[in-house]
Amino acid sequence: MKPSAVLFDCDGVLVDSEPETLRVIHEDLIAHGMDITLHEMEERFVGGTVPAIAERVRAIGVDLPDDWSARVYDKIYAALAENVALMDGVPELLDILDAAGVPYAVGSNGTPEKMDLTLGQHPDVYARLKGRLYSGQALNCAKPDPGLYLHAAAAVNAAPEQAVVIEDSATGARAAARAGMRCFGYAPHGKDQALRDEGAVIFTSMRDLPGLLGL
Repeated sequence: MKPSAVLFDCDGVLVDSEPETLRVIHEDLIAHGMDITLHEMEERFVGGTVPAIAERVRAIGVDLPDDWSARVYDKIYAALAENVALMDGVPELLDILDAAGVPYAVGSNGTPEKMDLTLGQHPDVYARLKGRLYSGQALNCAKPDPGLYLHAAAAVNAAPEQAVVIEDSATGARAAARAGMRCFGYAPHGKDQALRDEGAVIFTSMRDLPGLLGL
């Protein structure tokens, strides 16, 4: 069934920003004495916010300064300042959605500044999305709170039950489910079990998504 709107996560769905973001956070946590591998970081923290990571890390006894989140964001922004690639097939997918008259928006747990920085490196795509980029942190409803996707759907006049969400994390898939929306889990590297556990329909290429959406 053709959706009333498509709501995208940003990091790991539209832009390939997650590996560098995780690397920066991992290196900083190691410097503060936390014993954790990069793989464990990915398993535990993908889809979360930097302040939420700080809260969880402090809860297990790691001593982080009060301004840790702000400092880490500065490091992340510096690392992402250039050469953040779009995920393969994104421009073509937006072309298909435009041709079908299906509106779209972005709901990210990242900050507005981070979305502007990464998507802004791709002017054609950014121009299509600007004004439809919604941050769970800015709106105080970060995933898995369903409020972010409900807000995005309302912004494009879409009924939640007729909208679909495109996610790459279990946290985001849980937010979609709580919002009453179908979720398609983007798993280009085969890491799909956590998404499946949250009820997402798995796909591995953006080029397959139009068919799954009935377009």
